[in-house]
Amino acid sequence: MKSALDSFDRKILDLLTTDARMPITQLSVRVGLSKTPVAARIKRLEDDGIITGYRAVLSTTQLGLSHVAFVEVKLADTREKSLRDFNAAAKLVPEIAECHMIAGGYDYLLKVRTTNIEAYRAVMGQRISALPHVVSTSTYVAMETVVEQTNPPISTITS
Repeated sequence: MKSALDSFDRKILDLLTTDARMPITQLSVRVGLSKTPVAARIKRLEDDGIITGYRAVLSTTQLGLSHVAFVEVKLADTREKSLRDFNAAAKLVPEIAECHMIAGGYDYLLKVRTTNIEAYRAVMGQRISALPHVVSTSTYVAMETVVEQTNPPISTITS
């Protein structure tokens, strides 16, 4: 973080994560500053890389992608080239919603979204198991999503 965030910055971030299309005039009123300083703060937050973009948040349920599985992946080789190979290949599998390198009993944790268990089985058999250096996997199917955030909680950010 290039500069410390004050209460105005945190309020701007909180409001934009709720509604990134909020007009600057409404944002200014809600933050308690005039339009020019709010616009300047947003520009600084973008330039500092804190705001990395704006996007639509889609309903996975409405799109028929409500089947969620978490997959532990163990690799046969964890040297740097093997990790790079796995990372590059994992990025090409559209059903992998998240991929995290993990310290522990396995090497990666994947979040996989599909339409149903049959589709998941096909993705697992044809794509995930075929990723470079995969030696074993374990799958955990989510029964219900209780919390799913698209952004970090702004209230936990300190200056």
